[in-house]
Amino acid sequence: MSRVCELTGKKAMVGNNVSHAMNRTKRKFHANLVKKRFYIPEEDSWVTLKVSTSALKTINKIGISAAIKDAKSKGFLK
Repeated sequence: MSRVCELTGKKAMVGNNVSHAMNRTKRKFHANLVKKRFYIPEEDSWVTLKVSTSALKTINKIGISAAIKDAKSKGFLK
């Protein structure tokens, strides 16, 4: 699987490592992802998702069902 958040679509950004001598080399800033199991009471099932830590905060705030519904409407989740 790629390193992309399944709920928000966050993925790696490209930037530079900059040395003291101002030499620049390419690097990637990867998203902070966590593999986590969630219980969905409406479906009475467990779902494993790879989500960013900011998405975890959103899930804690609005709930997993609302977060999945929002991700489906934005096209991040099938």
